[in-house]
Amino acid sequence: MQGLLLVDKPKTWTSFDVVNYVRKMVAEIEGKKPKNCKVGHTGTLDPMATGLLVLLIGKEYTRRAGELSKQDKTYDVTMKLGETSTTADEEGEKTVMSDRKPSKTEVSEALAHFTGQIMQVPPAFSAMKINGQRAYKLAREGKAVELEARPVTIYENRLTEYDYPYVKFTSHVSSGTYIRSLVTDLGELLATGAYMSDLQRTQIADFTLPDAMAPTELTPELLQAALRQL
Repeated sequence: MQGLLLVDKPKTWTSFDVVNYVRKMVAEIEGKKPKNCKVGHTGTLDPMATGLLVLLIGKEYTRRAGELSKQDKTYDVTMKLGETSTTADEEGEKTVMSDRKPSKTEVSEALAHFTGQIMQVPPAFSAMKINGQRAYKLAREGKAVELEARPVTIYENRLTEYDYPYVKFTSHVSSGTYIRSLVTDLGELLATGAYMSDLQRTQIADFTLPDAMAPTELTPELLQAALRQL
C-alpha cells in the first residue's frame, strides 16, 4: 500500500497519535505487524492544534518525507491579546501584560507588518534541536533555550474577525514558519502581549482540509479509497 492520506487531526491528539492510529489500520489491511508498516507525515501539528495532516504511507512515500514537508501552509489563527504564555499557546502559564485595546486598524497594520520574508525566532517549546536535544525538552526542564532567528516567508495575514481580546486571522506561510512565534511578535508590536489560543491548519500545498477525514471516521475500506498518488 502506497500513497498520501489527508487526515483532519483532532484536538489533543498528537501527530504521532494519528500516525500510530493509521499504521495499525494499514497493518490490519496488509496482514502485517504495525512495526513493519511505513507511515509518516509531512509536518507536525501541536496537540492543541487541529486540521490538515498529510500522511505518507509505504516506503516509496515515507522516503520522500523531507521533500514533501517543504510545502507552503495556510492556518486559521486565534490569538488572545493582553496576556502572554510560557509556551506561547493555550497550554502554558499565563501572565497578564496589558489592558490596552488596539484599534482594528492597528491590528490590521500589525498583521501587514509581518508579511514578506522576515526573520523569526522559533518558540522555546518547539521541536527544534539544540546540541542534539529538542528545545521543548530543555524548556520543560527549566533550562535556558536560545534559538537563532531564521528567515521565513509570510505571504499573507488576513484579518477575519476582531472582538477584543480575541483576534482571528488567516495566515499563508512558508514551511518552517511558527505561528506561535508570529503571534508573540504581533503581541509585542501591539504593546499588549499575546498568545495563540487556537490554531487550525487548512491547507498544505494544494491539499485542503475539506478533503480530509478525521482518523476515527476511517475504516480499512475508506482508507484504501482515500489514498492519493503523486
